[in-house]
Amino acid sequence: MRKSVAVLAGLSMMAVSNAGAQASVCPAGTALQLGAQDACQMAVDVFQVMAPQLGLALAGGNATLGRGSALGGPGHFSIGLRANVFNGDLPKVTSFPTPSTTGAVQRTGTAALPVNQQVVGLPTADAAIGLFGGVPLGLTNVGGIDLLVSASFVPTVGDENDDIQVKPDRNLQLGYGVRIGLLQESIVVPGVSFTYLKRDLPTTSITGTSPNLDVFITDATVKTSAYRVVASKGLLLFGVAAGVGQDRYDQSTNVQGVARDALGATYTSDIVPLKQKLTRTNYFLDLSLNLPVLKLIGEVGQVSGGTVDTYNEFESGRADKSRTYGSVGLRLGF
Repeated sequence: MRKSVAVLAGLSMMAVSNAGAQASVCPAGTALQLGAQDACQMAVDVFQVMAPQLGLALAGGNATLGRGSALGGPGHFSIGLRANVFNGDLPKVTSFPTPSTTGAVQRTGTAALPVNQQVVGLPTADAAIGLFGGVPLGLTNVGGIDLLVSASFVPTVGDENDDIQVKPDRNLQLGYGVRIGLLQESIVVPGVSFTYLKRDLPTTSITGTSPNLDVFITDATVKTSAYRVVASKGLLLFGVAAGVGQDRYDQSTNVQGVARDALGATYTSDIVPLKQKLTRTNYFLDLSLNLPVLKLIGEVGQVSGGTVDTYNEFESGRADKSRTYGSVGLRLGF
């Protein structure tokens, strides 16, 4: 389990361009390119299927769990810890078939590439700081503004003796955003807000090794942005919040594949620069338990939309399939 989560943390940082269903994005002009094309294409597809999962792990649902209202201006703040979890599909690179050295081979149906299906998660920290309390309007305020900050930690995983190595250029990456209060929550008025939150991961390099296939990923970047409209209402000991929004993922990397045949010959592909942009719709519902100082919050949501085509099929289905996720967290606020 620990190894699988480490592999997800590393592999899911990368993403690649949409390969056409009938054409490999890896070159096959020379004999050497042809010999490495299949290894290169499998590497491309591994990161294709991981890219939407990374976006979900980073973006989650509500920018601040359990809250749909601005904080109320200077002197108010919120600090939270959370984990977004979902049923993930982790490509089993070490169980992939021996790459063909005569060109890319499409694997579909019963020959689809294998995956491990398991619950995976990504912990994050977030904070909100009240900047402006808004303008009074009847029983509420409008136009309140909060600053949003998030932190993502990417571990360095493995060494030259491991199947998977993950080497970020730094381990901590900060994100930022803003919340604009459309309605300030009061006794009779629900809180309604619009949020924007941008989260990126540090530039990272990945090496994956199996007996017949090596994957090299360099200068990989992952940039996400999330837009939300959220409504919330406190009910004495409990609170409820619901929202809808849009997630945008923008990733790029360089991929290189190495194939080894039964006779020990090695075929190394060209370095292939790749990009992917994906837009998904996100719905979520939060329920919170209001303790004396802390709030304990649970969230359930779903993301869907966008198109990601892979050259090879995976046992788990399409890379762009809809996914249900959950989040749990604690929040301290004043």
